[in-house]
Amino acid sequence: MKLSTGSSRLSQAFAVAVLSCCSVAAMAQNYASKPIRVIVPFPPGGGTDLIARETTQAVANNTKWVFVIENKPGAGGNLGVGEVAKAAPDGYTLVLGQTSNLSINPSLYPKLSYNPVKDLAPITLVADAPLVYVTSAASPHKTMTELMAAAKKSPGTINFASGGNGTVSHLAAELLQRTAGVKFTHIPYKGVGTALTDVVSGNVDLYLGSLPTLLGHIRQGKLRGLAVTSDKRLPELAAVPTVAESGFKGASSSTWFGFLAPKGTPPEVVARLNAEFGKALKQPALVKKMSDEGANVLTSTPAEFSKLIQDDLTRWNKVIKDANVHLE
Repeated sequence: MKLSTGSSRLSQAFAVAVLSCCSVAAMAQNYASKPIRVIVPFPPGGGTDLIARETTQAVANNTKWVFVIENKPGAGGNLGVGEVAKAAPDGYTLVLGQTSNLSINPSLYPKLSYNPVKDLAPITLVADAPLVYVTSAASPHKTMTELMAAAKKSPGTINFASGGNGTVSHLAAELLQRTAGVKFTHIPYKGVGTALTDVVSGNVDLYLGSLPTLLGHIRQGKLRGLAVTSDKRLPELAAVPTVAESGFKGASSSTWFGFLAPKGTPPEVVARLNAEFGKALKQPALVKKMSDEGANVLTSTPAEFSKLIQDDLTRWNKVIKDANVHLE
């Protein structure tokens, strides 16, 4: 029996589809047959870099996979994320993204080279890190409630330092102001060291930073912890209340971290990566390492991670617009 032209084309299309499915299944089964390149969009030695190295090492110990970490800093993390967004979607190029470059920068940079929703495939969340509001140990403001009362009484007289316009700490403080109905004077710094010097000396009233950066200064009595931005109190600062406990519900925030691949990466490969990262993140040794560095271990499905990115895009976009934040 002779097939018609239409039937022949249908058969060919079906054969191509079958071969394609077999190819994808084989890829997932043989994954990872070569080193996995992981882009860290920040310099070596920082929090993002440490989380990437410790997490991938734990996975490598379980699977014998080989990970190659490449630090690609620049433009607030945009350069590294943009490179991964354009990479081949084969599961061999990943990025450890975070709140700033996935949910804040799209509202700050008018010509971003990537769209975090359209160009990337979320794999899993791995950690988050709450922030701590501090003031000088010599400050007359003993609690966050006292400081906010002073800010409400005399708008603009309380100043706060951040690591720069559009950073998570800057926007979290803007969110707090809008939640509480107060107005601070923002002083952006180019580096954490200078900002901390001015806070310790009392030249700046308020600073918001990561737990690892501030914990030593608090324990040494140089800084006073006023509130943490997490939903629950931190074991390392059990006496310091959350912003919600201080009376400012809706001002909680954190920096989260997660692995992503280029959009179009086969779902089977994404699922395999998600499973292996999930196993590694349950190991007590890795959980302790993360905790020692001020981070909480998280896990998620790709869909849950995707929803967080989109929810925070909406959240931080509103804060940026309401505060009229612009990059210098």
